[in-house]
Amino acid sequence: MRKSLLTTAISTVLLGSLAFSVQASTEPQVMYSADDILDADVFFTDGSGEEIGEVEDILFDDDMRISALVIESGSVLGLGGREIVVGTDYFTLETHREGDGDTEHRIMLNASAEEVESFPTYDRDWWEQTKENARDAWQTTKEGAQSAWQTTREAVDADK
Repeated sequence: MRKSLLTTAISTVLLGSLAFSVQASTEPQVMYSADDILDADVFFTDGSGEEIGEVEDILFDDDMRISALVIESGSVLGLGGREIVVGTDYFTLETHREGDGDTEHRIMLNASAEEVESFPTYDRDWWEQTKENARDAWQTTKEGAQSAWQTTREAVDADK
């Protein structure tokens, strides 16, 4: 059930506002499947060809836009197989058509080894902190908007 919902969600998101840069294909694929992107191999873009790991999960915000990928890294760079959170600023999606008509997706990570080591670990603590930060940001935005509305309203009332 989760995988079916995720497949539907990512297909919808990628159709509406593509959060990935699609490369290495002469035509856009137009529609993407979560099944194809989940477990996609992740490589450094620095030309080393070094594989970092694979896509474990795709994280969405409230507007169903992709906000990050969870990459399960192997023991590359001494990371010891942890799951890391990679924001959309750091990756692109490459799509290649194979000779047999199949499509292969790869995630290309534009970050140094040091940056990858500093990416947060995807765990319950990270999840709870991220949700709390989002709630705080929303509350601050909401209060600021109400304050601006009240100030404008008071200024208009004073001119009457």
